[in-house]
Amino acid sequence: MPKVILVSTSAPELAGHKTGLWLEECAAPYYKFKEAGCEIEIASPAGGPVPLDAASLGEGFLTDACKKFLVDPEAMGMLSHTTKVSALDLASADAIFFCGGHGTCVDFIDDASVKGAIETLYGAGKVVAAVCHGPTCLPQCTKPGTDEPLVKDLVVTGFTDTEEEAVQLTGKVPFLLEQKLKEQGGKFERADDWNPKVCVDGKLITGQNPQSSEACAVAATKILSA
Repeated sequence: MPKVILVSTSAPELAGHKTGLWLEECAAPYYKFKEAGCEIEIASPAGGPVPLDAASLGEGFLTDACKKFLVDPEAMGMLSHTTKVSALDLASADAIFFCGGHGTCVDFIDDASVKGAIETLYGAGKVVAAVCHGPTCLPQCTKPGTDEPLVKDLVVTGFTDTEEEAVQLTGKVPFLLEQKLKEQGGKFERADDWNPKVCVDGKLITGQNPQSSEACAVAATKILSA
């Protein structure tokens, strides 16, 4: 049974803007990995309970997977008692999946435990996946045994600059994700705003936005079952 670690943010706000985990980006992958027979552990940089972005619980965003997750005692129990990333047993993991939400812009960047987990698993040939703002964890990482950015020459996607503008948080984020990934030499691809887009390059899987989270998880399950 493959083991997948879902990593959520621990940050409840970004530069005064209330945020947290975008629930759908944890709930949809959680059930896709469950359906594929995976063992799941939920982690976060600080450990313990994960703050939810209230907007992700609003009408139009609260998907069936979200509704199921909120009343699922096992799932909510894991989200309320997440493992600290620095305490994870990485050797037992086959994949790591970074969920989104603007909270990631606070604690997925410049974080030694997040960087270490990605570089360790990627270097071991395991699956590294991230969706929406989840890929904000990638720019701090380097390719195994080099100083080169992990994403250099790899096909990647993530929350686009125009999507950031649409949600009016361009001035709050530490960097624009699309711009940053391009600066690092990533081959950035995108769909139109709010349309699903997933990039798979070797064992690195990235999704553009909330609409891509389910497909991002499915792409990971395909590699895990190959």
